[in-house]
Amino acid sequence: MTDEAGEDLPFQRVALIGLGLIGSSIARSAREALPGVELRAYDSSADVRSRAERLELVDVLADDPAEAVAGADLVIFCVPVGAMAEAARSVAPHLAANAVVSDVGSSKGPVANALKGALPGALIIPAHPIAGTENSGPEAGFAGLFNNRWCILTPDQDADPDAVARLSAFWGKLGARVEVMDAGRHDLVLAVTSHLPHLIAFTIVGTASHLEAVTEGEVIKYSAGGFRDFTRIAASDPVMWRDIFLSNREAVLDVLGRFLGDLSQLEQAIRGGNGEELFDWFSRTRAIRRAIVYEGQDVAAPDFGRTGS
Repeated sequence: MTDEAGEDLPFQRVALIGLGLIGSSIARSAREALPGVELRAYDSSADVRSRAERLELVDVLADDPAEAVAGADLVIFCVPVGAMAEAARSVAPHLAANAVVSDVGSSKGPVANALKGALPGALIIPAHPIAGTENSGPEAGFAGLFNNRWCILTPDQDADPDAVARLSAFWGKLGARVEVMDAGRHDLVLAVTSHLPHLIAFTIVGTASHLEAVTEGEVIKYSAGGFRDFTRIAASDPVMWRDIFLSNREAVLDVLGRFLGDLSQLEQAIRGGNGEELFDWFSRTRAIRRAIVYEGQDVAAPDFGRTGS
């Protein structure tokens, strides 16, 4: 099958299970980039289904998961990682024999095991689009969410290479930069780049909340600096992040142990008045920030590209 431009479509009928930020963004992006693809979807929340229907996100908004996956050659689970197994079991009897099954979860090893347990014999290629905002729900999605963002696929070594190539092409059409990685390596990398920063943000904002009485409200009043940026991360969906930390606990605990060691080292430098050590540390971390901008994963504009007051 080809699209309106005459290009081959990697999939003809895509089913989305879950229509939060990521699921609704996939729908919007696919509508623009792959207009020939039939989009079907289901969400376990009747309220979300009602809101998604008003937004006209997909061609078929099903009232049950069986209807959503009927005839689909790509099924993507866009649910919290803790709900992955249950969502997969709900569609198990209704999957097409040739369907590629994927997901968007932030931990890959545990999710792959959950999907394999619920869907024995299915062609499973886990995926993780590294994109998002602190907002959630079908209204939060937008078509450009994946532009120039990484999407990591973690197929088993014996996975069908044609299916991996088709899923890579699908994400590429949505604007993502695709890379294939071992699931264990993915989980360790994301524990460093995403999971630990969120854990730190949740902790700092919680500590500040405890100090509000002491500071007489001034933490909130003067939060136009670093604290403001931590609160953005800490506003993320609590269900999603609870499940991520429990799912990827081994990698998170490994990285957290390393972080606590580094934090102790900085504490000792401050206590000992060791300015040279602090300067060297901050210089190295500043170079990492510059590398992130160089890779196109953020902008170097003043005030981090914010507009307005």
